[in-house]
Amino acid sequence: MTLTSLVPVFALMTSLAAAVIIFAIPEERHRLRTLVNLGAAVLKLVLVIYMVWGVARGIEFRVAFTMVPGVEFVLQADALAVMFAGLSAVLWLFTTIYAVGYLKDSPNRSRFFGFFSLCVASTMGIALAGNLFTFFLFYEMLTLSTYPLVVHRGTDKALRAGRNYIIYTLSGGVVLLLGIAWLQGLVGDLSFRAAGHFQDSDPAIHGSLIMIFVLLIAGLGVKAAIFPVHGWLPQAMVAPAPVSALLHAVAVVKAGAFGIVRVVYDIYGIEFSATLGLLEPLAWLAAFTILYGSARAVFQTDLKRRLAFSTVSQVSYIILGITLFGPIGTVGGLVHLLHQGIMKITLFFCAGNYAETLGIHRIDEMDGAGRRMPGTSVAFTIGAFGMIGAPPLAGFVTKWTMGSGALAANMSWVIVVLLLSSLLNAAYFLPVLHRLWFREAAINWPAERRWGRLETHALLLWPPLLTALMTVLVGLFAALPFSPLSWAELIAIREYLP
Repeated sequence: MTLTSLVPVFALMTSLAAAVIIFAIPEERHRLRTLVNLGAAVLKLVLVIYMVWGVARGIEFRVAFTMVPGVEFVLQADALAVMFAGLSAVLWLFTTIYAVGYLKDSPNRSRFFGFFSLCVASTMGIALAGNLFTFFLFYEMLTLSTYPLVVHRGTDKALRAGRNYIIYTLSGGVVLLLGIAWLQGLVGDLSFRAAGHFQDSDPAIHGSLIMIFVLLIAGLGVKAAIFPVHGWLPQAMVAPAPVSALLHAVAVVKAGAFGIVRVVYDIYGIEFSATLGLLEPLAWLAAFTILYGSARAVFQTDLKRRLAFSTVSQVSYIILGITLFGPIGTVGGLVHLLHQGIMKITLFFCAGNYAETLGIHRIDEMDGAGRRMPGTSVAFTIGAFGMIGAPPLAGFVTKWTMGSGALAANMSWVIVVLLLSSLLNAAYFLPVLHRLWFREAAINWPAERRWGRLETHALLLWPPLLTALMTVLVGLFAALPFSPLSWAELIAIREYLP
């Protein structure tokens, strides 16, 4: 075991150690807690960048030990792992900065940031897990560490949302564990590897493998907010804005989608999944969820609930992309894992800014807010147009690539789904933008706060501006090396040409 092979452990331990330290920091030591938060976030980002550089050059990052006979705990950094880890590391840094400003003068900040760090550690463990057993450990750790964040405010509404969240996610975890245990007993090794395990499997076990696949997707589909197990997500919007951003862009829903990617590609293998006829039903379920989530979003009057149903729709793009049998569809699905995270965190940062600065929660309260908060509103506009798929933004790259993948896979009906979804995206975002920029401002905002010369606190303003800039840049420079698109292409090449 070399120092290089331990880098995944170091990346995981940065946020675990930060959590332990933060829990021990007295509530009044605000600067020390902020220093620990930001220091750990920066260190993690440096380690992940090093792993990205190493994986691109063929360096192996892997550490494993046997927990019980036949069951290993494995951390490894392959191309897919560092893609998700990179998203987590970058957006954790932005969310930490945002949360410091958002929770200024709030109580229980040590508790919040302690569980916040545990949540990020769980997400990093999910990204770097080398087999299904290790994945499951961190997947359930994520459930337990996010619950205190959802109920952080302690109101009756927050507690109800928390109960709903824990019932959904723990139930999904039970189903997932059943599938993993059944699969472990059937075939033994559940490590993640390109092309999966079952290319030459005995046809006698194919029926069992189909049933196990259904269990695995059902368990993972809860966190991925696939219809009909999506109901926890809109209710969880009572959480503080940094938590909403974390749930939608970095941690929970992405953990579910990432797990589905791992099962399809690195446990079953894309070709074997197609042979069993598993991809087409999953594609139709994802397509329905895309349209359902978009349609529900149109009728929401609360801004965060509209964004929540948008997430229900947008995360299923990832799942739809991986079911398009072929490398182009894979690229479209995987690149959306990053692109959706960047765009959606921008939108939730902005929603938090409107709430904290003007007391705005409902869409009908947003008239003229663009002139009062131009920076936030420009960021929101970029994020919204990205979600609609306007060129040259990140969302356009996703939808164009997925459309190309659908044509290559002779699944032209997917083009109709993408077009309908984009129209629905426009139907629920454009009215918000019209209110921001073209309506007269209210005489009195619901609960306006002044933050000096800036439209809002600087720590609330800069994160959405930077993530909005990223939304533009990853679209404009999608063809450059190490862009999300080029990295997704690398993964697809390794998956289809093992």
